[in-house]
Amino acid sequence: MKTPIKPLLLLAVLLYQSAFAGDRPLNVVFILADDLGWSDCTLYGTTRLYQTPNLERLAKRGMTFSRAYSDSPLCSPTRASVLTGLSVSRHGISAPTGHLAKAVLEPTVPASGPPGLKTLVPESVSRLKTAYHTLGEAFKESGYATGHFGKWHLGTPPYSPFEHGFDIDIPHDSGPGPRKGFVGVWNYPKLKPRGPQEHLEDRMAGEAAKFIDQNKDRPFFLNYWQFSVHAPFDAKKELIEKYQERIDPQDPQRSPTYAAMVETMDDAVGTLLDALDRNGLTDRTVIVFISDNGGNMYDKIDGTSPTGNAPLRGGKATLWEGGIRVPCVVVWPGLAAPESRSDELIQTADFFPTFVDLLAIKTAPGQDFDGISIAPALKGEPLARESLFSFFPHSPPIVPDQLPPAISVIQKTWKLIRLFHDGEDGGHRHLLFNLQDDIGETNDLSEREPGRVRAMEALLEKHLEDTAAVVPRPNPTYRKGAPAGGWTRGKDRRHPN
Repeated sequence: MKTPIKPLLLLAVLLYQSAFAGDRPLNVVFILADDLGWSDCTLYGTTRLYQTPNLERLAKRGMTFSRAYSDSPLCSPTRASVLTGLSVSRHGISAPTGHLAKAVLEPTVPASGPPGLKTLVPESVSRLKTAYHTLGEAFKESGYATGHFGKWHLGTPPYSPFEHGFDIDIPHDSGPGPRKGFVGVWNYPKLKPRGPQEHLEDRMAGEAAKFIDQNKDRPFFLNYWQFSVHAPFDAKKELIEKYQERIDPQDPQRSPTYAAMVETMDDAVGTLLDALDRNGLTDRTVIVFISDNGGNMYDKIDGTSPTGNAPLRGGKATLWEGGIRVPCVVVWPGLAAPESRSDELIQTADFFPTFVDLLAIKTAPGQDFDGISIAPALKGEPLARESLFSFFPHSPPIVPDQLPPAISVIQKTWKLIRLFHDGEDGGHRHLLFNLQDDIGETNDLSEREPGRVRAMEALLEKHLEDTAAVVPRPNPTYRKGAPAGGWTRGKDRRHPN
């Protein structure tokens, strides 16, 4: 693990902050969309249906990353990586189990499983342990007001945002998504609708904007984790009707309900930008917008899948590009040039070490990270990154283009996927792609490039060793052709919420 702190760069940033903001630290607004795919916005020219003018507004203020990745293709693991700066293989939260009653603090692999399964997979950790010094705690201990708004899904109390450094937590719920729906029926115990048509995301954005208003005279860390565009699929009637008139039945993106949800998600981003503008904080605030994983292609709404991730392959709950490549914009006054773009490889675990690097927020003694500082990329320079890893030791059977339990590594333009114990005699199987020439991952080059496979497999093995990962094991009771049973994510057999 590394915590790359560059003294000269840090000094330059601190001098800029001192001259520009009167010695007041920059504020930070971290916006994490839920299930928003790389092609679910207008930033990359890949959609003809969705409208995201506020993300474009955000992009005009900062840098758009074309190769940003979530640490996992599912939500809770990525959220844990954001807050700790650690890889999924290290913190052990590998599935979205934070709402379940059982508190699992260490991953374990069962001794046996259904005979139709080749591999035995770890039971995911279900709580973000309070032993971690999180992003919320680092900002709070550095004198920032801290507020968490929206989805959490990392555990019930005593593992809530309050135990991880946040002064405010609204709606203070550990569930995977809004209860019942988004429009007027969510009815959280501590946050009830003000009317039958109030939209949950509008309300959450309003609460977050109020936090900005209340803390305009002091530094703040606003952690806004949107409920949108996660299931249940529910949207404003007038927006659904608007998009019904624009649907192309031949387009993979053809759900008017989902398109309406995307617009409301984007409106919420605009609400926060408006709050910063009216309080004169636009040039004093770092903004990160990113998604927790790729677009959902396994649920059904309006007679179709919620979205399509083309030109990427696959979607949420897979290690194909559609599951882990996500939209990302970073606004950093004085550092990231307005309307700039970057093709550098970045990941959700990188933001904590970046804040440490550039804002000098407090870390715990001996605290290290698996992520790296992306400060050079924000300045338009190359990152000294050898590789980027995503660990997903599960295999939900309801997911289109399903993969066995896997881990991937990206090195420059090359991507290797290891399928745990899915090869001959219980060995691993590999898939290799050159993403520069094959963004859709259609041409497996593993047989043509055995040397590259060996070299990248060595990187995978070192990463798993360095992070003390609990990995899938061969199933001693496996019989070819036997029934596989439920979702292979340990003891929880439900679909990947």
